[in-house]
Amino acid sequence: MSDSIASLRRKIASAGDLQSVVRTMKALAASSIGQYEKSVLALADYYRTVELGLGACFRDRPPATPVAEEKERSGAGIGAIVFGSDQGLVGQFNEVVADYAIKTLAALAGKPHIWAVGERVHEHLTYAGLPPIGLLAVPNSVKAIAPLVGEIQIESEKHRAKNDYARLYVSHNRPRPGAQFEPVSQRLLPLDAQWQQGLV
Repeated sequence: MSDSIASLRRKIASAGDLQSVVRTMKALAASSIGQYEKSVLALADYYRTVELGLGACFRDRPPATPVAEEKERSGAGIGAIVFGSDQGLVGQFNEVVADYAIKTLAALAGKPHIWAVGERVHEHLTYAGLPPIGLLAVPNSVKAIAPLVGEIQIESEKHRAKNDYARLYVSHNRPRPGAQFEPVSQRLLPLDAQWQQGLV
């Protein structure tokens, strides 16, 4: 009887310790999320400023890029960057964005050249039969975002210069209200003529 009471006390103490650890982990996660949310808000203002500047540039020259559009129609390769997460407890975050990227790329003509940002999304793409040509680390802080963007730019331009692809797409999960997210894909290059016209 005394053994079972002592055993129960140990289990209760362990559960209390575990609850304390979980509380600490939640506080750290909330702190990290706050940093990224502030960065997203700052980037929205930056994006609007860049759009205004590009709109002024496009007013002085025609928006269409005939050479890039011709390559796109001819079925040249496709560059793709798929952003995932290597954080724990994210559910199907990586699977959802990888599946969405796979469907998006399947609807386009051309051989995909994919970079995965994050080991988990890399594994999912590889398992689905689209092994990425590159694996980039998910930034572990806001300060690590700029170096990642530089690395992506260097890698993608190196392959674009070799004519591996004419178009570059990016796929990621976009936040929605209520702690939800949805996968989205956007063409980065060549600049979309309709988008350019909208800026003008």
